[in-house]
Amino acid sequence: MPKMIVSIDGVVIKEVQLTKDRTTLGRRPYNDIVIDNLAVSGEHAVLQMNGNDVHLEDLNSTNGTYVNGKAVKKQALQNNDTVEIGKYKIKFVSDAQGANYEKTMVVKAGALPPQAAPATSPAPVAAAPALASDVAGPSASIKVLSGAAAGREVALVKVVTTIGKPGVAVAAITKRPQGFVVAHVEGESRALLNGAAVSGEPQVLKNGDLLELAGTQMQFVQA
Repeated sequence: MPKMIVSIDGVVIKEVQLTKDRTTLGRRPYNDIVIDNLAVSGEHAVLQMNGNDVHLEDLNSTNGTYVNGKAVKKQALQNNDTVEIGKYKIKFVSDAQGANYEKTMVVKAGALPPQAAPATSPAPVAAAPALASDVAGPSASIKVLSGAAAGREVALVKVVTTIGKPGVAVAAITKRPQGFVVAHVEGESRALLNGAAVSGEPQVLKNGDLLELAGTQMQFVQA
């Protein structure tokens, strides 16, 4: 089954399987693939699937749609083509077995579970993917400091772990060989890192850093 893998600055933030004949992409929350960024138009582009063929069409967006660096109006996508919208890169994978990805959890703010279990959500973009390949680097975890889940700790064992509430505020913590970074993914509300709003650009996490998302306080603990 074909899929689109969305990333920014090399950080994978979401993966969406193309299961419908028509899949919309844009900033508005009713799109199938939602990218909450001002560089993305409310209704930016549409993916039309006919059998094994997938065509991308720009919907007269403000900033345009690019495929492999070239501006396009309508184009058939080939395996591993990269769609570019603003700073976002969306990789098209025509064969689901061609990219070995696994889902990570989506943790609802204030209700971090003791184990990393996938959250159930009707939104197709609710879960962010993690590369299945091992990434060397230090181990770390997120400890909840407030709310009903206070005292619970979740190990950051995936390449990408998303925290927050889809459609409200979601941030992604990415494991890199040299350490961990956090970035805003979607939602009008943004996570706070040591009191400052987290942007879409990856920010380095240090041991003891305090995160706050939708009123829930958490601490980054690195071994």
